[in-house]
Amino acid sequence: MQVDVLNIKGQKTGRTIELPQEVFGVEPNDHAIYLAVKQYLAAQRQGTHKVKTRAEVQGASRKLHKQKGTGGSRKGNIRNPLYKGGGTIFGPKPHAYDFKLNRKVKDLAKVSALSHKAKDAALMVVEEITMDVPKTKQVIEVLKGLNVADKKTLLIIADYNDNLYLSTRNVPNVASSLLADINTYDIINADVLVLTENAAKIFAENEAVEA
Repeated sequence: MQVDVLNIKGQKTGRTIELPQEVFGVEPNDHAIYLAVKQYLAAQRQGTHKVKTRAEVQGASRKLHKQKGTGGSRKGNIRNPLYKGGGTIFGPKPHAYDFKLNRKVKDLAKVSALSHKAKDAALMVVEEITMDVPKTKQVIEVLKGLNVADKKTLLIIADYNDNLYLSTRNVPNVASSLLADINTYDIINADVLVLTENAAKIFAENEAVEA
């Protein structure tokens, strides 16, 4: 899959890069994407919800009245769940929501998500963005040049760049991520993927090694 390399003004540089068909041109598996996104969102849940049972609420433990002969129902203590201020029956307890997903399924989901973006023409490669100091305004100018300033954008870089990270974190609709750290949720959640040239070359190099 041939993709033009753009400069930071959105103009073609005359260079192209070959992205592997095995990553950007497969038939997407939507169910694998669903499972990967479900696992990611489940892992974000803290699971700290908690209510008190009748053994934990405050109140005396004496029996309110004798078992028989009153003409009323049987009652235990004031902490009975049927009373106001009593314990809660079958309430939530702290627990983790995360679940295991096989590595092959996660890899298939990520490849499927990338193929979706490639099929929808929501993927572009841009030359390296160099910054001497953090400057949000410069990042916004780059986004305007690429015509993605009004879109939710995931900027994928090859190596960590502190200045670039600090410059993008103040832009509400932009997230930057290392190529090694991207996940299916981030890919699907973005309207457009912007790969730096070095990040795109890693895909091409991996394809050459596997071949």
